[in-house]
Amino acid sequence: MFLRHFIVFSFIALLAGCAGFGARESVQGHGNPALWREHKEQLSGLDGWQIDGKIGIRAPKDSGSGTLFWLQRQDYYDIRLSGPLGRGAARLTGRPGQVSLEVANQGRYEAPSPEALLEEQLGWKLPVSHLTWWVRGLPAPDSKSRLTLDADSRLSNLEQDDWQIEYLSYTQQNGYWLPERIKLHGSNLDVTLVIKQWQPRKLGQ
Repeated sequence: MFLRHFIVFSFIALLAGCAGFGARESVQGHGNPALWREHKEQLSGLDGWQIDGKIGIRAPKDSGSGTLFWLQRQDYYDIRLSGPLGRGAARLTGRPGQVSLEVANQGRYEAPSPEALLEEQLGWKLPVSHLTWWVRGLPAPDSKSRLTLDADSRLSNLEQDDWQIEYLSYTQQNGYWLPERIKLHGSNLDVTLVIKQWQPRKLGQ
C-alpha cells in the first residue's frame, strides 16, 4: 500500500513539474512542437555571433534608419548603430550589471542595465536583455510568452512582455536557421531589423 501511494504521489509530482515547466510558453500554429523543441535547444546553445545589417526605428518623437553591427560573446555584447534618427553613431557595450553607452558628440554614459541607459539617453523603451533571445528566434526564458510556429516549426510570431515580434524570413548559416527580417512592436516603439550577414559561433563548449 505504501509503495502504491508513493508511486502515485511521485507521478503527480512529476506531472506538476512538467506543467510548471511548460506554463511559461504557450505554443500554437502550424509547426510541429517536437521539431520546435529541437530547434530551440540548438539555438539556446548558440552564445556567440556577429551580425551586420540595418535597423529602422519609429518612436513618438523620432524615426529613421541606420546600420547595425552586433558582436556577442557569451554574456558580453557590443552593439553599434550608425545614423539612426539623425543622432550619429551610438555604441552599447557591456555585460550583466555593467553597461556603457557612447553617443557621438554627446559623451559616454554608464548604468547597471542597457534598458535604463537607452531610455534615459535616447528615450527608447527597448528590452535589450530580451533581444539576445529574440534575435535568435527564441522567447526569453524568464517571462511568459505566446508563440506561433510556421510550417517549418520556427517562430513566425512571438508575444512577450507587451511586445509583439514578427519573424518575416529566415536564413541558414553554419547549420543554424536564424532570423533574417524581424519586426518588433512595442507600446511606443517599432523596430525593424534586416540582417544582411549572420556569423554564428558556439563558444561555451
